[in-house]
Amino acid sequence: MHETMPFLGEALGQSENFLSFSENLSQVAGVERPVLLMGERGTGKELAAHKIHFLSSRWQGPFVALNCAALSPTLMESELFGHEAGAFTGATYKRLGRFEMANEGTLFLDEISLIPMEVQEKILRVVEYMEFERVGGSVPVQVDVRIVAATHEELPSLAASGRFKQDLLDRLSFEVLFLPPLRERGEDILLLARHFGNRMALELGRPEPPVFSREAEQALLAYAWPGNVRELKNVVERAVYRTKESVVTEIDFDPFQSPYTPKTSQQPQSPQDEKVEPSIALPFPTGSLKEAVLELEATALQEALKRTRYNQKRAAKLLGLTYHQFRGLYRKHAK
Repeated sequence: MHETMPFLGEALGQSENFLSFSENLSQVAGVERPVLLMGERGTGKELAAHKIHFLSSRWQGPFVALNCAALSPTLMESELFGHEAGAFTGATYKRLGRFEMANEGTLFLDEISLIPMEVQEKILRVVEYMEFERVGGSVPVQVDVRIVAATHEELPSLAASGRFKQDLLDRLSFEVLFLPPLRERGEDILLLARHFGNRMALELGRPEPPVFSREAEQALLAYAWPGNVRELKNVVERAVYRTKESVVTEIDFDPFQSPYTPKTSQQPQSPQDEKVEPSIALPFPTGSLKEAVLELEATALQEALKRTRYNQKRAAKLLGLTYHQFRGLYRKHAK
């Protein structure tokens, strides 16, 4: 089974952090050793694993991925190593596991921290001896597989507390690469936003690619992006879809904000739906009166945006402004 190069549009970037990561990834790709990818959710760990595979000497072999978070502990061993007919109730035929499917290629284990300890022991044997036994079998199966694993957990801490096998961590961590979060990639945010925006416009049959207003770009750059590239893709596609013109001016970071929420509600609120009544503590101004006013305006603006997850309408309400007054203030300080 061979695979063609996947679409890696999400792997765009020109920031120093992204280029440094890409250089390290390319360097380790040619070395026949396991690689451990560390990064927050949505940073593109599976894309990075794909790139390692296609830059390696195994690029013509299979790339097999397994999301360990999607399997129950009881199914994990059978999924990884396969099973013989009659191994358990319902096993009516022999089934190959992911290790055999990835023979002469790469096996990507996403969220490896969730693999049970007893299964980790069997993986360690594959890493050391390149052989295992299927569930219900007694004949050793030989494989030639490169493992690329990924997690957002602190594996050394899990190993220290006995929740991850230290020997396996030692064998998997020939090289440990940390994917940079989107908030640390600067102008890559706008590069990716334009890419996702162009693709969405093409999908919608729009005659021309979208253009982001200066205010929209400032909002994208100021946001913290806890969901990283995956969240950026959703936000941009939603903004383009909702905009009938070619210029995108409104960015909605929180699609779960209901327009029908009562102004006074007795229901408990989530962090994303926090109240906007509390006042904002501002620093004591310095300099001339004009400078102090500008400083206070800019501070109040940024604090209001942070509190409302960059929802401009709610930020305006927090500051006691109309939406048009807020937009004027935003444009003033975005220059």
